[in-house]
Amino acid sequence: MSVASVISVLDDDPYVRAAINNLLESRGYIVHTFASAEEFLRSANSTDTSCVIADVQMPSVTEIDLLTQMRAQGSATPFIFITAFPDESVRVRALKAGASCFLGKPFAASDLMQCLEVALATGGETMK
Repeated sequence: MSVASVISVLDDDPYVRAAINNLLESRGYIVHTFASAEEFLRSANSTDTSCVIADVQMPSVTEIDLLTQMRAQGSATPFIFITAFPDESVRVRALKAGASCFLGKPFAASDLMQCLEVALATGGETMK
């Protein structure tokens, strides 16, 4: 029997967090949700997560800064970025920082699931 992957969802919008949580739990994942990068970093789940799905534009610490910080600390945890403002320069910056995938909101559930499956299978190699 395989152990379910732990997915951490970071978004300041509670409706987005709930929607992604429901989607992922329906697919058998263990999901932890956070309203900020700081909340995520304070939790025990920051070290045992299999993948982070994060909104790019969050208050205080940007999620790209969070990814950069985690990479500097030696973490190879895959990151998938989502944003309501899919700017090409931000996408390029996120992918250069090591994001596995970058999706503009709204996105299809199938696109998120494809990104997640690839991120988990490849350990976070950049997809798109």
